[in-house]
Order: sequence, then structure tokens, then C-alpha cells
Amino acid sequence: MSQTWPLIQRQGEFDIILRALTADAGTCGVVLTGAAGVGKTTLARFATASLPGGVRWVAGTESARSIPLGVFAHLVGSATSRDPVNFLAAAREALLADGTGIVIGVDDAHLLDQLSATFLHQLAIDGVAHIVATVRTGESVPDAVTSLWKDGYLEHLELTPFSREQSTQYIESVLGGTLEELSADRMWEASGGNALFLRHLVEGALEAGTLREKRGVWQLRGRAAITSELAALLEGRIEQLPEDVLRCLQLLAFCEPIDLDTLASIASEDAIEEAEKRGLIRIHEDGPQLEVRYAHPLFSEVIRAGVGRAAARRLRGTLVEALQSSDLSTPAAHIRLTELALESDRAPDIELLTSAARSSIRLADFGLGERFARAAVRAGGGFDAAQLLARTLLWLGRCDEAETLLAGFDPDDLDPAQLLRWGMPRVANLFFGKGDVATAEQVLAMLRERVEHPALALAVRALTATCAVSRNRLEEGLAEAEAVMAEPDLLPWAVEFATYAQLWGYGVAGRSSDACAAAARNDTIADKVDGLFRYMPAVASVNAQLFAGELEAAERRARKFLDSASSLEYLAWGQASVVVALVELARGKVADAARRLEQAIAALSVGPPTNAIAWVFPAYAPLVVAYSLLGRTGDAEAMLEIADRRNSPLLLNAVQHELARAWLYAARGELSRALATARSVSEKAAASGQYGVEAMALYIAMRFGDTTTAPRLAELAEICDGRLVPLAAAQAAAVAAADHRKLVEIAGEYESIGIPIDAADAYAQAAQAAMAAGRRNEALDAAAAANTIAEKCDHVTTPAILDAAQPLPLTKREREIATMVATGLSNQEIADRLFLSVRTVEGHIYRACTKLGVSDRAQLGEALRKRH
Repeated sequence: MSQTWPLIQRQGEFDIILRALTADAGTCGVVLTGAAGVGKTTLARFATASLPGGVRWVAGTESARSIPLGVFAHLVGSATSRDPVNFLAAAREALLADGTGIVIGVDDAHLLDQLSATFLHQLAIDGVAHIVATVRTGESVPDAVTSLWKDGYLEHLELTPFSREQSTQYIESVLGGTLEELSADRMWEASGGNALFLRHLVEGALEAGTLREKRGVWQLRGRAAITSELAALLEGRIEQLPEDVLRCLQLLAFCEPIDLDTLASIASEDAIEEAEKRGLIRIHEDGPQLEVRYAHPLFSEVIRAGVGRAAARRLRGTLVEALQSSDLSTPAAHIRLTELALESDRAPDIELLTSAARSSIRLADFGLGERFARAAVRAGGGFDAAQLLARTLLWLGRCDEAETLLAGFDPDDLDPAQLLRWGMPRVANLFFGKGDVATAEQVLAMLRERVEHPALALAVRALTATCAVSRNRLEEGLAEAEAVMAEPDLLPWAVEFATYAQLWGYGVAGRSSDACAAAARNDTIADKVDGLFRYMPAVASVNAQLFAGELEAAERRARKFLDSASSLEYLAWGQASVVVALVELARGKVADAARRLEQAIAALSVGPPTNAIAWVFPAYAPLVVAYSLLGRTGDAEAMLEIADRRNSPLLLNAVQHELARAWLYAARGELSRALATARSVSEKAAASGQYGVEAMALYIAMRFGDTTTAPRLAELAEICDGRLVPLAAAQAAAVAAADHRKLVEIAGEYESIGIPIDAADAYAQAAQAAMAAGRRNEALDAAAAANTIAEKCDHVTTPAILDAAQPLPLTKREREIATMVATGLSNQEIADRLFLSVRTVEGHIYRACTKLGVSDRAQLGEALRKRH
């Protein structure tokens, strides 16, 4: 990790400064204004460093304001006259003694004494020097300095804080790696985009251990931490505050935001008004209420740091007492009250703790939920508190702890409702968390036997359906889910698990419309179940929309999930990020999808790497595909290895995992292996009723060069919903018939749907067919269209695009072996992968060398590498 903080390029502002300092007429310089720490001085010095001549820098200071012309003393020397007019004349003569072309830099010009400000003003009026000055906004500025830009002598450039993208670039350049998007958002919001604050935030978080690297992604977990240097800078704004104002700020530091009426009931209105007048807080409308926040988020950290433990407990207690009489109807308000009470001098009761734990779980804040549930267990909350604790441990990846806790209860001691609340999280933990399918099915069988109440039994049946679909028993699972959903007055958990089974089952079966209907039903109970369950089915619902070719609907749904998750904790954000990445990948934004999936996997990879953690598994396959399209085969191999180590119970997704492996083989040039894998996936999918996946596998095989998929794709077009399978069937028929015009037409349809890489492959296949038919101009047009799309999609490569761009006079087998030679494989390794003899491999290499006019194996590899 770099220890040097870089200059973030502000090219537009840089150019303005240079033009102003080199202009022969008009203005003779520029004034940069902006908040403290925004980067005015750094940019000004960086710009002037590129000038051919030297720059004479001075800096205004508070201590020099009492000395006439004090900041210029070291440049102009001593003067015998103390008369201001003579003094200015002497200063001017001394400064200009070296001739014209002088550039003067003035840092913190708002701190200049009056004579220095007048001197600078005269130099600008006469145009005898170029000037660059910085002024901090919000400060009192001498009139002579203000008139520099108001009267047009110097240009005025307001330097704004960094954008979110600039802030991320700034931090990543020092960390030397990717910064998680969720963490980037929070650090940008906390710093306000201020470069100085950002630097201290990062350094403070690194020192505190709250900013750390995981799987190549830097993540911020916990509260912002600031350095002592930044604290000292900010304390200057809050020093020597009246006692009542300081107490007002302390209360706000532990409960931000807070409505104005509540704060006024425990802090004087005069104190609130004074804090606002000093620019320390801001008050804005939030619906019918007025809400109070700090003017800058970091003020809160400085205030909190200055409050002792005992005083903090007392302040929180005061807040708890005030909030108890306020509106606590929302989960967020309830959680905030409990969190304050937990660390106050007014201990919360068990009912408050368990209720807050339940609300935290629904909002996917499992860390806070664990705190509340543990406190409830310690306070004697019994079974209710323990099962809530187990649910938080499950989602946090501490599945062994959750199993130990739940296994400690005897089912014989539980009433029917408790038995369900004990059994369902235990099955979920064993099945989705640990991947212990056998034990999970034993517990599930016991629940089916013992839970007799009709409403409770339906929830058990719904869970049974989810497990069956996950194990790829589609017919059984979907029949059970449909039977449950046909019943009236279902419990939320029954709806959740039944629709979960339907979403995944219908999706892989190619029944997109049924999957979307199930998603709509699932949305009605999303706020009544564990927060992460709200996002896990989203992958299936968006996949179903993508499969149907409904890109706009899929994108709207994905963005809706990401927007809702951005205010939550990292696990929900990670799940929502997977959903958005699926749409980005379909849209051809491959690099963006890969980056997002990398961050999502890092966020979701909780607990030991061998645990199932089923909610991360759907992210692996699309990332492998993205890496393969980008030519990052080493990264794709590594990701497959990570996925293989997971003890995943999701046999339903195993075929899609293998389909991603086919993309890797294709990216490595092992086309026969890629085709065999895609064909194998299609057969396995067909055997289990995954007709949507079967169609996808055959479509991919066709894109890899298989000319025999048209008949079965035509049959699947009658089975599967949506626009894409019929298009795939038509494309397969056109490939088999070498109908280049039809392939161009199909490529255009893919473009209109919004799936450009599919379009590029269709254009590429059209180019090959046209060339084979002797239609050279049409072939070149189609190849150019494929190449243009590939470049726009982050320069992706597929077998079809590669062949269209640079066709070779080789057979498929010769081309495959030549490509493998280019990757550095030995003849023996090639033979092992293709199940051929070494002699056969040597024969193909000899013929390929002859056709390409190269003399040996090394030159053959070089010729193939140039194509990539």
C-alpha cells in the first residue's frame, strides 16, 4: 500500500489556472476559493510548477496580519520609509527588479494584512505580474482581495469537493486496490468530498483496523475513525463553546439525526439557535418534522471522542427518556431507542431487546441484531432470545455457533409455535449455511411429523419445497410450493419459502412469467421475514426477466433492490449488487459487472471458506463468465476453485456453475472441451426439467460452433417463455444453413433487446457464413459490426468474435491446438486435455504451421497470440 497521497487530476481547473497565468491580455491571474482542505493550495502549486519560470510564493497567516506588508517582507527586503505610499513603491520596485513575467502565488489571501492586500491589488490593476491566490470560503476577506475577482482583474475559480468517483480514485490510489462501493459511499458522505478529511479518515480507519482488505477489496466496517491531527483541526471550530451549546452538540452526537422538538425538550432552544448560528448544525424538513444534523458528519466524531464513558451513559439515558415519548412506530426508531438504552444508565427490558433484535434482523443489520439478542439472552430472555441470536449468527456466517445454540434445546420442551421457530432457522442454518443436507433433512422430517397446526404445517411444507428445489428435485418442489400457495391466510414464512421455491424452480424451467408472478407475491411479505431473504430471491427473479429478454424490467427491479439496500448493512448490499451485476453483464458492461461481483463476493463471504453460505454461490458463475469474456482466465480459474471449495447444497445451480466452466474453456481456446461441457450441461438440465438452462446451454454451444442445436432449440422455444429462446432457435437454424443475412437480422434483434455481446456473436457468425459463401463485402461489414460491439463492451472476446476478426485457414481442431500452444501448454498437456495421443497433437501442430507459413511450435504460438 502506498504511503503517498497523490494529486487527483482536476484537468478542467488545471487548464483554467494555466490559461490565466500565461495570458497576455485580459485577466492576469486567478483566485481559487473553496473550503479548508478542499485542495486549493495543492492544485495551485501543481499548476504553477509546470510554468517555465519560477513562482514567488507567500502565505497569509493570522500572526502576520498585524505586520504591514508582512507576508512580502522576505521578497522585497527592508525599507527605510514607514509611509504606506513610499512603502508600497519600494516594495513594488524590489519585487519587479528582475523584469517582467513574474508570477506571484498567495496562499490564504483572506489572512493578508490591509497593506499586503492593497499591494496585491495594485499589481493586478497594473498587470505587471501574474497572480494565483487561494481564499477560504466562509472567512472575512479584505476588500482589496475580494475586488481582485469582482472587478475582473483575476479570474474566479470555485474549487468544489471531490465527486464520489474522484474520492474513490483518491483512496484507491493509496490503498493500491479496489475500494468497496458501499464503503466508498460512506467515506465520501462522511468527508463531504474534502480531500484533507478523506486522507485523515483513511489513515484513522487503517490505524483503528476498521478499513481492511478482504479478497482484494477494501472494506470499511464500523464507525468512522479519525486521526488526532484531524481532530485537532476540527476542534478549532468547537473550542470555547458555551456550556449549554456543548451539551446540545453532545446529545446530538449520540442521536443523529434527531427531531427538533425532541432535542429542544432536553437542550435549551437558545443553545440550538447558537449552534446553528455558528454553522455547527443544520436544520431541515423531514416530512412534517424538522430534523437536526451536524453541519459536517465528522464534527460528531470529534464531540463523541471528548465525552467520557460515564458522561456518555448519562447523555444516552437522557435521550432514552426523551425518545420514549416520541413516535416509535418505525423499526428504525425502535432500534435507535434500544441501542441508546443498551449503553445508557437506563437498562432496556427483555421485551425491548427482543423486539429490537427482530427489527434489526428484518432490516438485515445482523451485527446489531446479535448485540440485542445476546443482551436479551443474558437478561434471561430464554428461547425467544436464543432463536433470534441463532438467526443473526446464521447470516453472519457463524453457522457452527448457531447450530450449537439451537441444538441445545429439546424439541419436546417446545410448544408448536416454538417448535416451528426453532426448526425453521435450524434447517436453514444446516442446509444453506453449513451445507449439512443430511442433518437438515432429519430435522425437516421431524418438523413434518410433529407440527400439526394447519397454518404452521404449511410453513413446514413451504420449507420442504425450497429444499427440494434447491436439491434439483424440481417436480416435487414446485408441486409442494404450488399446493401451499393455493391455501388462504398464509404465514409470511410460508409465503417466503414457497415463493422462493417457485422463483428458482420456474426460472430454471424457463417459466419466466410464472417466476415474475411469484416475485410479485414475495414482495408483499418482504418486510416480515429476515432481511437477507428479501434479496436472495431477487437473483432468481431478475434472472427470469433477463431470460425472457425483458432487460428494462430487469434493470428497474435490480436498481430498486440496490437503492433499498444502500441504506442497510453490507450483506444486503452484497446481495443487491449481485442482482445489478447480472444486468450489467447482460448489457455488455462486463468490466463493471466483474468489479461489482468481486465486491459482492468479498462482502458475502462470511464464515469459514468451506461452509456452504448459499447466498454467495449465485455470484460465482457470472463472475467466471465475466472474467472469461475479458480474457482473465487465471482469475476465472481461481474463482472456480473458491466456488468448488464451498460445500454448496444448491444442486439446482450446479449446472450453471458448469456452464461458466465452459466459458473458461472457450476463453483458453479449448473449444472441444467447452462444447462438450455445454452439451453435458444441456443433457443434465433436460433430465431434471431445467428447460431454461438447457436452452441456455445449447445456445452457448451453438455460439461456440455447434451446428446441431437447432432442432432441440426449436422444441424448447415452444416450452420456454420470452423472446430469447425463439431467437436462439432461429439463430441455430441460420448457423446450420449458413444463412448470413438471417444472422445479421437476428443480431439486430439482439441489439434492440439490449444484449450486445449476443449481437456481436451473431454478427461474427454472419461474417463467417458470408465469407464461406464468397460474399466478401458482406462478411467484412458483419465482422466490423461484431468488432465495434466487442470494443464497446470492454474489448470482450468470444470464439466467434475472434474468428470473424482474424479468420485462419485452419480446421477447428488445428485452431484449438494452436491456441493451446499459444497459452504455453506442452504437447503432453494438450493431449491429456483433449484425450488425444501426443503423436496426433504433433500432427495437428505440423499442419497448422504449414498452413500459416511458420517454421516451428514457438512461431505458431506467437502467431496465435497476436490474434488476441
